[in-house]
Amino acid sequence: MSRVLHRSGAIPPVAVSGDGIYLHTADGRAVIDASGGAAVACLGHGNRRIAEAIGAQAAAMAYAHTGTFSNQPAEDLAEIILHDEPGGLTRAWFCSSGSEGNEAAIKLARQYFLEIGQPRRVRTIARRQSYHGTTLGALAAGGNMMRRAYYEPILSPAHSLVSPCFPYRFKQDGETDAQYLDRLIDELDREFQRVGPDTVTAFLAEPVVGATTGCVAALPGYFRRVREVCDRYGALLILDEVMCGMGRTGTMHAWEQEGVTPDIQVIAKGLGSGYQPIGGILIHDRIVKALANGSGGFLHGQTYQAHPVACAAALEVQRIIREDGLVENVARMGERLETALNDRFGNHRHVGDIRGRGLFWALEFVTDRATKSMFDPSVNFNQRVKAEAMARGLAAYPMGGTLDGKNGDHIILAPPYIVQAADIDTIVERLGDAVDAAVRGL
Repeated sequence: MSRVLHRSGAIPPVAVSGDGIYLHTADGRAVIDASGGAAVACLGHGNRRIAEAIGAQAAAMAYAHTGTFSNQPAEDLAEIILHDEPGGLTRAWFCSSGSEGNEAAIKLARQYFLEIGQPRRVRTIARRQSYHGTTLGALAAGGNMMRRAYYEPILSPAHSLVSPCFPYRFKQDGETDAQYLDRLIDELDREFQRVGPDTVTAFLAEPVVGATTGCVAALPGYFRRVREVCDRYGALLILDEVMCGMGRTGTMHAWEQEGVTPDIQVIAKGLGSGYQPIGGILIHDRIVKALANGSGGFLHGQTYQAHPVACAAALEVQRIIREDGLVENVARMGERLETALNDRFGNHRHVGDIRGRGLFWALEFVTDRATKSMFDPSVNFNQRVKAEAMARGLAAYPMGGTLDGKNGDHIILAPPYIVQAADIDTIVERLGDAVDAAVRGL
């Protein structure tokens, strides 16, 4: 019996240790962690440098409340990320998760407009089939219909949703990329008009959508045009890079590949590689100046923000990423992963789309490639693939409800940044065998 309330209700295998890209279970199995959990463990497991940094900081000082003190790991972590002020981002605020980061971003956007004398701005616009966290505020701002369903009656109405940029599923037959983009941007513009342009604080989006739809990148030019709409109406652009940021897509920030700069960027998973819980937001200088010239500070705080031990762990993670050239390795190994996936699944009857960037890729499953028809949700095909993969020593990240929160199945691969070519080949081979076995089991 387990006293833990587990996610699915069933008791999962117990992981007891890890080294590199492997996790080891209590029953003696070695499992390739091919998704880094949920795109978290970007440096893999058992890194002694990070463990020693955690121990040294805990021995020196475990905690100091940020209402009274700063701490050196937090200061150093902010400096290593922002020393060159990427895109005009000049300040960091650290918390314990991506959900908390998105909560902070939404609140900071609201406070910014109060500071500059625009109190009518209270709304956020985001996209359907997005995900920004599990807390009530972040959930309300997100578009994961499956996760919203139980809590809809208690979610804030201050957020509205527009269509995602998801061409595989939503670009119409005969519609060009340019026409599809025109349609999406027109919808966004109309949503600003519907709610009142002077009531919107921000547009919130993932540059590469993570778990909800599986590594969906926008068409080229989409985010530049979104930025133009935000600028036209004076709203902020918040980019949620909790999953896709901090090197995961082959550049340190996913927005670098979009030709835009956010006003607020949310970060988490790749920040600390799972060695300690940590997330945060990166803030544009114009917002920092508005606070400095107004109330003087951010009216938001949490007990464990800028936690010294968590920041020490993340600082060592970021040092290793830079010293070992791991973002460059992500780009190289990402090309190999893309090629391997296309070689193995490019003509697979039950794989409709292969998509992603860097070391962040997904397969979307279908009953027929030509029609893009989906498995009935009762089949739970993504979980069948997960189970077959685990039986072959491979952990990947499955999800259902790809299309609308109910229909559709996909699985994500997000291996650690330290992965090598032979590892990629093994991961794709095991996943291929798992998908074939799941099909046979229907």
